[in-house]
Amino acid sequence: MPRLLDPLKVKHVTLRNRIVMPPMLTGLATQEGGVTDRLVDHYVRRAKSVGLVIIEYSYITFGGQSADQQLGIHDDTLIPGLKELAESIHAEGAPVVVQIMHAGAGARTAESLQPVAPSPTGQARQLHEQELDVLAYAFGRAARRAVQAGFDGVEVHGAHGFLLNQFLSPLTNQRTDQYGGPLVNRIRFPLEVVASVRKQIGDKLLLYRLGADDLAANGTRIEDAQQFAIKLAATGVDIIDVSGGLCGGAPPTLQGVQGYFIPQAHQVKQKVKVPVIGVGGITDPVFANRVVQEKQVDLVAVGRALLKDPDWAAKAIQTLRSAKKTG
Repeated sequence: MPRLLDPLKVKHVTLRNRIVMPPMLTGLATQEGGVTDRLVDHYVRRAKSVGLVIIEYSYITFGGQSADQQLGIHDDTLIPGLKELAESIHAEGAPVVVQIMHAGAGARTAESLQPVAPSPTGQARQLHEQELDVLAYAFGRAARRAVQAGFDGVEVHGAHGFLLNQFLSPLTNQRTDQYGGPLVNRIRFPLEVVASVRKQIGDKLLLYRLGADDLAANGTRIEDAQQFAIKLAATGVDIIDVSGGLCGGAPPTLQGVQGYFIPQAHQVKQKVKVPVIGVGGITDPVFANRVVQEKQVDLVAVGRALLKDPDWAAKAIQTLRSAKKTG
């Protein structure tokens, strides 16, 4: 029976336990997207006892940024700072990957640069088919920078209403070409991105954050997510990180429910052989251990609890070890 504190080997990387620090925006990067000392310290303080660190979402192009002082991975000049970040986390004994993304319709762009999306919406224009090849290549180049910086791999962000999630959801993808309509078409571009990334990173870890449920009528359904997950694994994804779709990572309707995306993660896990990460307002290590023991998920991401208390993982380990001794 697996436990939260058991190691997990994924390809050539061994995670010392099943606790994951998920990607969470800090706003600690420079205005140009560079790594700062404060950002390094933020991650080092929380990396000491977790099994895997996933660095916050990092934009792959100038047109893909979604927030001020967001970490960037769009230019080679950023590699030295990213290298310092990766090395500092490795020094704490934790493998680390960086999440790469494009905000799509939600991008914060200069007045001269219009946001892009699968379909026209608000201020965003529809992407032309020939532009998709360029974007897939940009994802791959960003992933290559991550490898050059010494990360153990990357996580492609396909959740929380960002560009790849916009392609998946029928609510935001109204295209009539080969990239829209039925599910097989709506997942085409995300899979092309995954293939581009895999080509660039070799045998490094490749994760995909899957927006498994829009929590909206006529949106992405769990059955869609299951079929997509099968294709992701077949295209080279090593770990599937299950979260919300257009509803975001912290839907107001689910607050107060611990592990609110665990059910979706469990349903995805039933269809794939690669490890699956579950998430959703988890604060109790006993709960986290139980969902691993029950094989609902393989790994548990703990976000806001780690933001609040950098020592959460160390305390969780002590709690579970003490419980085992007394039990």
